[in-house]
Amino acid sequence: MHSLQKITPCLWFDNRAEEAAEYYVSIFRNAKLCQISRYPEAGKEHHGQQPGTAMTVVVELDGQRFTLMNGGPMFQFSPAISFQINCESQDEIDYFWDRLSEGGAPEAQNCGWLADKFGLSWQVVPTILPSMITDPDPEKCNRVMSALLQMKKLDIAGLKKAYAGP
Repeated sequence: MHSLQKITPCLWFDNRAEEAAEYYVSIFRNAKLCQISRYPEAGKEHHGQQPGTAMTVVVELDGQRFTLMNGGPMFQFSPAISFQINCESQDEIDYFWDRLSEGGAPEAQNCGWLADKFGLSWQVVPTILPSMITDPDPEKCNRVMSALLQMKKLDIAGLKKAYAGP
């Protein structure tokens, strides 16, 4: 039996939680669909959902559990909450960017950020970035930040070039 993680993000969907769960599990290589609970007849006057439709879907993506819930249309995702995907290589950045950005809003793509087709925000980030933007040399930090602000999908070679300087 899987031990319960202390904090599990719960993502509120209108009615596409099961579809989203299958989508995310298809993208992350180390992922699984863990559990689906379905709305019962009881409480229909409160939840307003058809009995048998997915109520919550638990997925695990690279060891992180998420609960996806069909709760109705009253809440929408906001870029104020996003999930970072730390990537070791440009190939890994390209893989996640290409899949997660498909069908998402192009205007949400900036500085490594994107919104997927469900409106959920992700940051696809190279693992080398934190050391570059916290370097004690302010000139290196400024060059990296200037380069990053010009990018939609982050480009490791471009960031490294900016970091190295003229």
